[in-house]
Amino acid sequence: STDHQIMYGRRGTGKTHALTYLAKTKTAEGDVGFVVDMRTIGSTGGLYSDPSVDISERAARLLVDTLTYIHENLLKFAIENDDKLDLSQAGPILDRLAHATTEVRVIGTTRETNEATVEVASANALGLTVGFSPTNVNVGAASEKDHRNSLSSSRQTTRESVATHRVIFGDVQQALTEFANLLRPGRIWIVLDEWSDVPLDLQPYLADFIRRCVFPVNGITVKIGAIEHRSKFRIPTAHGDYVGIELGADATADVNLDDFMVFDNDAERAKEFFGEFLFKHFQAAMENEDGGLPITPKELIRGGFTQSNAFDEFVRAVEGVPRDAINIIILAAQKALDDRISVPHVRSAASTWYQRDKQTAVGSGSEADGLLRWIIDEVIGERRARAFLLISGARHPLIDSLFDSRVLHNLKRNIAAHDQPGVRYDVYKLDFGCYIDLVKTAKAPLGLFQDDNAQYVDVPPDDYRSIRRAILDLTEFEGSTFDEK
Repeated sequence: STDHQIMYGRRGTGKTHALTYLAKTKTAEGDVGFVVDMRTIGSTGGLYSDPSVDISERAARLLVDTLTYIHENLLKFAIENDDKLDLSQAGPILDRLAHATTEVRVIGTTRETNEATVEVASANALGLTVGFSPTNVNVGAASEKDHRNSLSSSRQTTRESVATHRVIFGDVQQALTEFANLLRPGRIWIVLDEWSDVPLDLQPYLADFIRRCVFPVNGITVKIGAIEHRSKFRIPTAHGDYVGIELGADATADVNLDDFMVFDNDAERAKEFFGEFLFKHFQAAMENEDGGLPITPKELIRGGFTQSNAFDEFVRAVEGVPRDAINIIILAAQKALDDRISVPHVRSAASTWYQRDKQTAVGSGSEADGLLRWIIDEVIGERRARAFLLISGARHPLIDSLFDSRVLHNLKRNIAAHDQPGVRYDVYKLDFGCYIDLVKTAKAPLGLFQDDNAQYVDVPPDDYRSIRRAILDLTEFEGSTFDEK
């Protein structure tokens, strides 16, 4: 799509892969496509995060560094494609873009110090002398007066100046428009990846620059990869306006990779995706081998797994996250050695990966770890379920932390509460590794939810009324934590 777009997804869900693929594909078609990794832009770990530096200076430096990277990629394209692009026209345009990007304004302050010194000194002396001789007496008097005046003054002037960066939005937009016109019918695809690594307080200012300078240019498409609960695209102003990007109006945010490929959402789609996923990795690894190799995903699954339900268990275990799929299949293959992968191999691998990666990320003994253990006790221990509901829009930092660590997964958003107008719920499920060790024990979960008729439901419903027991009240956890303290 040529629309400006924001793609959400946790780490490991494939944002970078998808966006990089888009940029490379468009470049191969003759457009300009490049990825800006916001983790490597300028001084993210230094100046940008330093609260002692004025936010306007931090934001300006961030804009300058981002624009500099964009300028470098456009210049590289112009040089490498001088047969298609007239450098006598492109060069001056890019020079103006560079000038608008790197302008420095010096703001000075003057401090003056005046010093004055007055010195007055006077002295009077009177002397009497008497001299005797055999024939006479001599008497003499002497008077001495000393008066000194001195006046001195000094003036000291100190000038202090600060170099501040500024970006001229109009000049930047004009230069980008002229360059985009040179490329027609080609297009510029700017991908801003790892958006959430930009300090949260600076994100709206970078977004505002993009809205004002880049979005209006016909011929440029911007795609942004971000983590939803670590992103802030807009802040309101006192006059009813806003700084940043308004989602839905300025840019769409209709793609969330966290909502795709989870087994409990759509089992068939998830199995098809991860079958293709494994097959393409297999092809890449075995491209130099000859003969006797599987030529379709189904052949690979038949040859690599003991039975179809072993592959189903693998897809269920990865919870829709490609990075977890790679690591779980590696561990499962190591456990199977020369045998085909079975259900016990998948379960053991999922448990090992959970303990090695996800549980470590949560942090033993942390508040997030305490909440996770409480949820496991409440949801699995008490209700024998794997999922629960929370009110939509009520952000809880510990829930966000568990979600980011991939120990919680979002199955469905905005389940309606028809008997409570305006109230909606989100469905979360616990990671496969949280409960797999309980399978075939007395505490094994029996389904996603237990409805009000004591029946277990395995598909997220559209109306929460039948599963009110699944609603999790986090105030109980907060109350228990307060009591312990």
